[in-house]
Formats: sequence, structure tokens, C-alpha cells
Amino acid sequence: MGIREFPGGAPRGKGIAVGMRRSPDVSPRRLSDISPQLRQLKYLVVDEAIKEDLKWSRSVEDLTGGSAGLTCIEERILRITGYYCYQPWAASYKREERPRDGPGPAESAAAGAEAARAARGGCRCSGPRLRKLSWGLAVALCVCASWAGATQLARLTFRTFDAPFTLTWFATSWNCVFFPLYYAGHVCKAAERQSLKQRYRECCRFFGDAGLTPRAFCTRAAPFGVLWTLTNYLYLHAIQKINTTDASVLFCCNKAFVFLLSWIVLRDRFMGVRIVAAILAIAGIVMMTYADGFHSHSVIGIALVVGSASTSALYKVLFKLVLGSATFGEAALFLSVLGAFNVLFVTCVPVVLYFTRVEYWSPFGAVPWGHLCGFSVLLLTFNIVLNFGIAVTYPTLMSLGIVLSVPVNAVVDHYTSTIVFNGVRVIAIVIIGLGFLLLLLPEEWDTWLVKLLTRLKVRRKEEPAEGAGDAGSGPQKSRRARPSFAR
Repeated sequence: MGIREFPGGAPRGKGIAVGMRRSPDVSPRRLSDISPQLRQLKYLVVDEAIKEDLKWSRSVEDLTGGSAGLTCIEERILRITGYYCYQPWAASYKREERPRDGPGPAESAAAGAEAARAARGGCRCSGPRLRKLSWGLAVALCVCASWAGATQLARLTFRTFDAPFTLTWFATSWNCVFFPLYYAGHVCKAAERQSLKQRYRECCRFFGDAGLTPRAFCTRAAPFGVLWTLTNYLYLHAIQKINTTDASVLFCCNKAFVFLLSWIVLRDRFMGVRIVAAILAIAGIVMMTYADGFHSHSVIGIALVVGSASTSALYKVLFKLVLGSATFGEAALFLSVLGAFNVLFVTCVPVVLYFTRVEYWSPFGAVPWGHLCGFSVLLLTFNIVLNFGIAVTYPTLMSLGIVLSVPVNAVVDHYTSTIVFNGVRVIAIVIIGLGFLLLLLPEEWDTWLVKLLTRLKVRRKEEPAEGAGDAGSGPQKSRRARPSFAR
């Protein structure tokens, strides 16, 4: 095919080699009419990456083959940029879009071996996951039993021992055994055992480089000791005024308060679903108050539980802000320090309350020590499982135990008290429980949901395609089989 000049063009300074190909759909206009500065270019330097991407293109063959003077600069730029719909490599694109041949026998065998290895790896991973889930179920049941048992036992204790702050002080003093219990576990399971003094010094670094000094004790431990005591006292004082079902379900709102405080103070990630959960928690509190007709007795009890949930949330947020994260040994030492703070500085408060007859019991021998010790053991078990259960299972499964304690308390209250489960109370319990479950969703829950929906859509599309392929292959096989059968 011969070369045609662009009509109306000025004579070229250099001739174009005969036999040069040009696509028929090229516009007759010259590139020099659009950009005169391009006349000063003599050669076009093509990047190696462009050559690699367009190695099947005819234009690259024209650019790289022969001397640089065989093709004019306008023609080269038109070939690469595709100006005026000049795309000589479109045919090569069509060639690349053709389906490739199926994999050979070697490739199929390699793919099958890789799939088998992946399947074996999935089977190996399912064992630890199943074990972790089973531990999670056991931990959730332990959390549920200890929290519900402590709540019911506290309610039973107040029938003969009307002293919620004294009960709080007595149960908090048991925190002193946290670190000894942790060290006993360290001695039993650690490969390299350390002495009690060495382990104590290593865990003391949690309070600072200087260790557990009096200053660190007053600035880092004392405020948390006060919040710990307030949380337990407000909750126990509320049990005296409202039933345990309402108290346990309202205490679940502390998860929503933790999110709100973390979002404001710690600048945590904003999540719309957690805002919805917080709104549900607040709506549940209002409906729970309305369930008893806004009586002063129930309103005070609900306010006490909400205050307990608020101080618990403040404790958790301040712990993360001031102290950060802690190892198991550091957490055990910290809780033991809280117990020591309770014994040293809070002991005077129950004494004052006794002599002022705010919390007075008489005679002293009538104190139900069995109930007090049972409540303290259950509360200690609850805190141990909640702080150290993460070593064997997922935190979400542990939090589910707190929600499971609500129906347990409801069943017990139904048979032991005069609670009335009207429609408003049931709706409030469901709303607060739903908000608590929404707060347990991980931060990447929306990404996981999108991936799951995408996989489901892909499977639905593949199933009809496979069914159509099987249906189409059936008649062909039967038509091929008929002649041989007739013969």
C-alpha cells in the first residue's frame, strides 16, 4: 500500500520512505497545525516500559525498526497518543482479549497440589479456632454465672445486713490476692521461673521507671481505687431499691458510655453503628424508668445504676489514657494495689458509717459471713475471668456473658420477687441488649459484610452458569452417542 500525503500540507523537509503504512481512518489534518512547537523535535524517545506494554503493536515495530529518519515526527506521535482516533494497536488489543488455552497437565497438577495444601492448612487452623471458641463458651458461662450469682447473693445479703458500702469495702479488700494468684500460675506454667521479688520488680515498671513509689501510688492508683469503690457501691446500693433484672440490664449501658468517652477523650474512630447503639441505650434507660411509672423509689435506683455504669466507663477510659495497656502480671499487680489502697485508706469509712448509724448492724454476731464471703468470691471470680480470660478466647465472647446474666436474673426474679414484666420493661430490656450487641461489632464489620455479600453474589452467579453448562453438555453427548449405538 502506497503512502499518501496529508492534503493541504506544506512540503516536508525530509522525505518519507516508500512502503510506510498508515491507517485509513487517520484524520487528514496535520499535527503541526495544532502544535507548531513539535516541529523542533527530531527524534521521539520511547520509554522501555511503553515498549514492553506495546510489544505486540504494529506501531512499535514501525518506531523501532529502521533508522530514525524513515518516519516523520507527526506520524510517530499520532501512533502513540492515538490522536484523532488513530489507534493502530487496537487489533492487538483484540488479539489479547481472546480466551487463553486451558492449563496443561502440569499446571493442573500443580494447581491441584496447591489446593490440597490449602485445604490441609485450613483443617489445621480449624482445630485452634474450635478450641478457642469452646474456651470462649466456657468463659462466657463463667462470667454469666459469677455476675448473676454475685448480684443475687448481694440482694439476699441485704435482707439481714443493710450495709452496701461495708459490703463493697469487704469485697474490694479481696483484690489483694490477685498478684499472689498470678504468681502461682506463673510458677506452674512458666518455662523460666522468676522469684517473687524479681517478678514484682518487673511488673512495677507499669507505674513508671521508678516503680511503685508513694507518688506513683497516689497519682496512678488512688484515683482508680476511688472509681472502683464508687462503681461497686452505687451498683449495690441500687439493688436495694430496684430488682436485679433492671440493675443488670441497665449496667450493660456502660459499654455505650465507654464508646462515647473514648470518642471524645481518646479520639477513637467514629462509627455510626455505635452511635446508634448509644442512642438505643439511652432510650432503654428512659423506657425502663417509665415502666414503673416514674416512682421516686425506682427513679433513684435507676439513677444509681446509671451512675455506676458511668463511673465504670470513666475507670476504663482513664486507665487507657493514663496507663495504657498492661500485661497479665501488671494487671494483677494493679488490682492488688487497688485492694491495698482499699484496706489502707477506705477502712475508716465503714467505721464512720457504723458509729453514725448510717450503716448499723446489731448484734455483730448476726452478720451473714457466709453471704459476704460468697459474694466476695463470686465478684473476685468475675474480675479474674474478665481480666485474664482474653488469654484463652476472644474478648467479644467474654462480654456476651454480661448480657447472658440478664435473662438469668429475670428468671430468678420471676420466682423470688414480685417483678412485673410488662410490655414497656420487656422492650427496654431488648433495646438495651441490642445496643450492647451492636457495640461488640468490630471496627471492620462493614468491610467483612461487604466481602461476605460479594462472595454470596459470586456463588449465585456461578451456580446457574454451571447448571447451564451441564444442561448444554447433555444433548451433545447424547447426539454423539446415538450413531455408535445404532451401529
